[in-house]
Amino acid sequence: MSRPNRMERPYDIVLFGATGFVGALTAEYLAAHAPDGLRWALAGRSPERLESLRERLAGIGKAAEVGVLAADVSDPASLRELAGHTRVLATTVGPYLTYGEELVAACADAGTDYLDLSGEPEFVDLMYVRHDARARETGARLVHAAGFDSVPHDLGAYFTVAQLPEGVPLTVDGFVHADAMFSGGTFASALNQFSRGPRMLAAARDRRRHEPRLLGRRATAPSGAPRYAKEVDAWALPLPTIDPQVVVRSARALERYGPDFRYRHYAAVRRLPFAVGGVAAVGAVFAAAQVPPARRWLSGRLRPGDGPSAERRAKSSFSVRFVGEGGGQRVFTEVAGGDPGYDETAKMFAESALSLAFDDLPATAGQVTTAVAMGDALIDRLRKAGITFRVAATR
Repeated sequence: MSRPNRMERPYDIVLFGATGFVGALTAEYLAAHAPDGLRWALAGRSPERLESLRERLAGIGKAAEVGVLAADVSDPASLRELAGHTRVLATTVGPYLTYGEELVAACADAGTDYLDLSGEPEFVDLMYVRHDARARETGARLVHAAGFDSVPHDLGAYFTVAQLPEGVPLTVDGFVHADAMFSGGTFASALNQFSRGPRMLAAARDRRRHEPRLLGRRATAPSGAPRYAKEVDAWALPLPTIDPQVVVRSARALERYGPDFRYRHYAAVRRLPFAVGGVAAVGAVFAAAQVPPARRWLSGRLRPGDGPSAERRAKSSFSVRFVGEGGGQRVFTEVAGGDPGYDETAKMFAESALSLAFDDLPATAGQVTTAVAMGDALIDRLRKAGITFRVAATR
């Protein structure tokens, strides 16, 4: 299906899972920032809750014009119908490994651009193996991790590389600092991943068998080791998130990253006791996730749909500092904003959907990253929306 034909669909953007915690924040953002002529709809399994959300959005921008569509992850036919109604389908319904594949398949078949907030490596790898080829045939762009995982890190590395010389080996280190709480949905996804180590590794191996080999270039993301990083004046702890994988996939796809690119990803912690405590806490949760009764108990502490208050979010912030080197130059950059898990994630997610729908973007298809699919256009949008991308220093 060609992109011009998709313009005939009733909606530009459909937000699936709109009544969830992050979904409702995204709906509020779209309602407040909808460009003239945007055709969009709220989607989910409960028409009553969707109507209630639409009423709550009344008075925010053009919220009165939003449509309502019923669909359920347990009903593949409803998902195929949903995908056929829109140019871009953005979903917040996770854990994606449990609820996501039928919607990816529907979008790949319909030539519909797909967007999610998944930070689940196993899910992303499985979707590549199963649906990338079909999406390339239909022209669909399948974009995962379009929130705090992994927009600041993917676009931040992309922005940093642009400040360095071309055609030379490059290294970039990212140092993440965030002061925020996470939601029940995020916690549920993390627990699910922690409990699936062998299957996650198997999915990664299967993906490598299907990916084309990178000829004449190299892109890697070694985990590194805990260290004191003088360049950011903090303890640097390797972060076992999906972000380095996303950055490397952008580097593999874009020659601007040079012939030999390396990325390392860290949490930046100012005080050593907090660093040690953080490592211990993650280790304890990981160990508990391996035991089904303990995992069930943990999952009951914070349920999907729960999240921090507006007051708590207003006090939260994030910054990701990057140190890039290559060709005899060294550059320090930063991506920063407010509450990363919710307010800024909703902003990143909504602006990504708007970018896919309206911006003049590179001709891409299949499973692609935010940097590959949207790159400079999305950085420009996020800057205008209040997220900082800046060069701190060059040496």
